[in-house]
Amino acid sequence: MKPKQTIVPNLWFDKEAREAAEFYCTAFSALVESAITNVTTLEGTPSGSVDQVSFELAGHQFLAMSAGPFFRFNPAVSFMLNFDPIRYSGDEASQCSGAREDLDMLWEKLSAGGTVLMPLDKYPFSERYGWVQDKYGVSWQLILSDPEGDERPFIVPSLLFTGATCGKAEEATESYLTVFRDVRRGLMARYPAGMEPDKEGTVMYTDFMLEGQWFAAMDSAQDHRFSFNEAISFVVYCDTQDEIDAYWSKLSAVPEAEQCGWVKDAYGVSWQIIPRVMDEMMTGGTREQVNRVTQAFLPMKKLNILKLQEAYNERR
Repeated sequence: MKPKQTIVPNLWFDKEAREAAEFYCTAFSALVESAITNVTTLEGTPSGSVDQVSFELAGHQFLAMSAGPFFRFNPAVSFMLNFDPIRYSGDEASQCSGAREDLDMLWEKLSAGGTVLMPLDKYPFSERYGWVQDKYGVSWQLILSDPEGDERPFIVPSLLFTGATCGKAEEATESYLTVFRDVRRGLMARYPAGMEPDKEGTVMYTDFMLEGQWFAAMDSAQDHRFSFNEAISFVVYCDTQDEIDAYWSKLSAVPEAEQCGWVKDAYGVSWQIIPRVMDEMMTGGTREQVNRVTQAFLPMKKLNILKLQEAYNERR
């Protein structure tokens, strides 16, 4: 199955990938279309048997993997859920009421057994907003969008620059705008004076488009004690080896992090540079073909399409 998105979030679980994907699809199902689209098991990896699960929420693709207890989710990467009244029928009051009711319903499901990071309440930037880390550790920001503003995508991955990267949200997002195609900057809101410890002029909120997909970012100088890690990475699907080479050279900034198509950029964000054809091999191949491709890519750093195809097509 050819991914609709060029950039797909990947969630690294210990053993709960399938369970979590089922939970998200069930939680979102009353509001938007949601479904698990594929499950593949990789054998013989350093983590043993690894389940890879593809699922969709409101047409937004996600990947999840059960690959061992090596990384823990934290709010450095979260998913903003925009409840836009314009998507609802009726007059303005009915639209806002419908959006608010759906927001509250999903909040109840995502917060069950989780941790509230910012209570569901009225804030200066929204009539209704809350930030929650669900029972699996994945973070969600639910917001009632301004009905007077532009319609926003329902799901927007959001990057929080903290600690050593605090103050670099603008630099990082400007860098991403040069790496990817079909890009543009959206809103840019900066911290004013008097909001210490956040420094005046750093990014309070910005959104930006990469490959036709919206993302968001912000700086925070609060004492969060977390930063980006491999628990959430972004898979970049490539059609050619030249694309793989280009993204690899532009995004990889930590040589020791290079493995199996994974790179880490200068800000600590993890990316997977993956050929689309490999996704087709892993979802459509026989068990023997999947195993051969798995053993072919495990020793690689940057993935080589030709060698993967040779492993897939090998006759024994």
